[in-house]
Amino acid sequence: MNPLNSILGTIILGAILAVLIALGISPNAFNAWSLIVWLHVLAGVLWIGLLYYFNFVQVPAMGAAVADSGGPGPAAIGKYIAPRALAWFRWSALATWLTGAAALEYVGGFTTHFFAVSGVTVIGIGAWLGTIMLFNVWGLIWPNQKKILGIKPASDDEKAKAKVIASMASRTNTLLSIPMIMCMVGHAHGLPF
Repeated sequence: MNPLNSILGTIILGAILAVLIALGISPNAFNAWSLIVWLHVLAGVLWIGLLYYFNFVQVPAMGAAVADSGGPGPAAIGKYIAPRALAWFRWSALATWLTGAAALEYVGGFTTHFFAVSGVTVIGIGAWLGTIMLFNVWGLIWPNQKKILGIKPASDDEKAKAKVIASMASRTNTLLSIPMIMCMVGHAHGLPF
């Protein structure tokens, strides 16, 4: 049985390999802190990867499919790909935020960084950017995508409005993702923690 024949098998094998590498470098390297950060980065890569996929690939492809009168149209993307991608997008956003909150707790306390109790920190700014992005995913993008994709009944006018709202929230997240990523890794590259 080849683990690469399934996504779950691939993920499990990748996790085992990562643990073996960490333990091979240092038997003490794999602890609660490193596990939380590792899960945070994994969830974040999935979340931001899907965000970029939507903005750079799927949305332009849907526009091209709608404009192509002789082509197959956007139905396949809207019916089969988008709902699945949006599910992974939503849950990876939540997992990223939760593991980020846990990581903040390890580095001086969630409230210390998130609410700037002892002064503004780069990681705290990153946490706020991620929080805004999480709200956009669950509060703006997903409710409007349900209308666009026909998961929730909506008139043509409601769908047109939903497209604008979802698009602007998604573009805002793309914009915010750039400084947010800098804030996530900035402390390791000379910015004050």
